[in-house]
Amino acid sequence: MLFRKFEIKESKNLNVPNLRFPEFTGEWKVERLDEIATLSKGIGISKEQVSNDGELCILYGELYTKYKSEIIKEISSRTNIDNSKLKRSKANDVIIPCSGETAVDIATARCVPFDNILLGGDLNIISLYQYDGAFMSYQLNGKRKYDIAKVAQGVSVVHLYGEHLKAISTYNPCLQEQQKIAKLLSLLDDRIATQNKIIEDLKKLKSAISKQVFTQKPNGWNRLDTLYSKGKAGGTPTSTNKEYYNGEIPFLSINDITKQGKYVRYTENHLSQSGLENSSAWVVPKYSLIMSMYASVGLVTINEIPITTSQAMFAMQLKDKDLLDYLYYYLSYFKYRHIHKYLETGTQSNINADIVRGIMIPTYGHSCNMEIASTLQSIDAKIDNELSVLEQFNRQKNYLLSQMFI
Repeated sequence: MLFRKFEIKESKNLNVPNLRFPEFTGEWKVERLDEIATLSKGIGISKEQVSNDGELCILYGELYTKYKSEIIKEISSRTNIDNSKLKRSKANDVIIPCSGETAVDIATARCVPFDNILLGGDLNIISLYQYDGAFMSYQLNGKRKYDIAKVAQGVSVVHLYGEHLKAISTYNPCLQEQQKIAKLLSLLDDRIATQNKIIEDLKKLKSAISKQVFTQKPNGWNRLDTLYSKGKAGGTPTSTNKEYYNGEIPFLSINDITKQGKYVRYTENHLSQSGLENSSAWVVPKYSLIMSMYASVGLVTINEIPITTSQAMFAMQLKDKDLLDYLYYYLSYFKYRHIHKYLETGTQSNINADIVRGIMIPTYGHSCNMEIASTLQSIDAKIDNELSVLEQFNRQKNYLLSQMFI
């Protein structure tokens, strides 16, 4: 339904996008940013000067963490410092950070549709003469993002100022077409925000149910090492020997668990047979339980393929496979509620294999254990489904950004 409102046109080297509303024709103008806007810099507000009262303000750091869409819909930060010399927004301004860790990070444009908002230091302020700020923020975050990143300067801290931005080329249709494009993308951003809220609420529900069931008095307790037939840490072959790597044997990393969650189906790194034989790594049979002991301590996953791990992970082949989901959910709860009591502080916080072996597992009876696991599994399935919907919306947005702009 969505794309019936568009026409797909061959550009034939004309300055027109591939996807366009049919009522608009003619080429888009190519204009430098300083030809269509005044560029200035915010003055003044630091994170320490934010308070619970005073005037509404925007800090540059919030562009990374707080404002996810290109149009800032609501502002909650406030400051009551002397603001006589501070910059204030005009409705339709676009703001871009002046500094950050990477060039791509700071090439982040946000439209401020509010008048008279205090703008903190380390913000580039783009005040457009007659164009739509929302359209411009979508363009700068899409087709122009890497053009902006290229002109940023610095290494450990990257800087971007008005003199760097002024020569950035923009491609602009008439105001009415800009506004229609921005409206469509804004509606899609609203739907993405709603989808994120659905996922967040489901995660909160799962956490609340876990807390409710696992804080009940159990029928009894079992040491974790009584529930598996084999359990041990892995090993890492000498990293300088290239012959030990890039083979066919999956080698699990924390990053694999972070990306895939409950079930690991692939790994980024692999060992060779020689690497396996020349280390303490072992092939963990599929559908085992794996827990991290270093760095991201307490992460739990289930491997759906035979896998090897480093010494930073403890893998367990269970005696009763029916307990796999139940133990996964209890140990995931244990990570957030109890594992801090066992951390050994050194160069990095960690636990050891003896601590893992001795974790006490509550039992509520076999049928009740299965019911707990089934309930939490159903929420996980719902979360996975909603994440798939979110991915589709994000893909749709990325497609529109690539096709509706030059």
